[in-house]
Amino acid sequence: MPFPALLLPLIAAGAVASEPPISVVGHAWAPFISPMGEPFRAHSSADDTLADWFGQADRNHDGMLTQGEMVADAERFFAKLDDNQDGEIDPDELARYEWDIAPDIQVMSKTRRMPGEPSAKRQEGAGADPIGEGDRRGRRQRGGDNLEPGGLQGASRYGILNIPEPVAAADVDFNRGISIAEFRQAAINRFLLLDSGRSGGLALAQLQALRPVLSKNGRRSNPRADNQDKRVGNPLPPGD
Repeated sequence: MPFPALLLPLIAAGAVASEPPISVVGHAWAPFISPMGEPFRAHSSADDTLADWFGQADRNHDGMLTQGEMVADAERFFAKLDDNQDGEIDPDELARYEWDIAPDIQVMSKTRRMPGEPSAKRQEGAGADPIGEGDRRGRRQRGGDNLEPGGLQGASRYGILNIPEPVAAADVDFNRGISIAEFRQAAINRFLLLDSGRSGGLALAQLQALRPVLSKNGRRSNPRADNQDKRVGNPLPPGD
């Protein structure tokens, strides 16, 4: 028996109402993205978000971050990402990370300024518009809003390692799932990348030196110019 014509709009309205709402989260400043991909956000221009992560990861608060502490911090963040607690970050959980937890890492997201970093307009004393014509022209020359000078993308713009998507990068067997074993190994690999001198510990000042720096005009320095980007990214797979 066909539905009466008057009921069809009501059925359609009910179907629309059942769709989950779209949530958009706004953030005042760029986050610090930890080596394992966790965002730490500033609430004022005085907040040091890298120090916030370091103080959390340095469990014994001795001022040195060890490999074991970095692995433990990775396990804590993994548990936050693994919604169903099955020991693997699946594609749906990865999508939640990229869209809800750390949307700043998306390739097409606009670059956010660090706390206290002036816009180009303010730096030039020409007003308070956060996106001036000079900014637009510079982005066109670099290939779009999503690229930092030198081609930095995603989390690389806000972290101490040049890894655009730190969570997905832990999927070394490319099976579209990240196991806890893969995440632990990624933490070890990334600690070794940071601990280039093999001292066994990382100090906060040592890590602060790896953040993207600002040039004299208030913009991030171009890694291809005189101030080279010293950060490293994913290591190559071991040979046979």
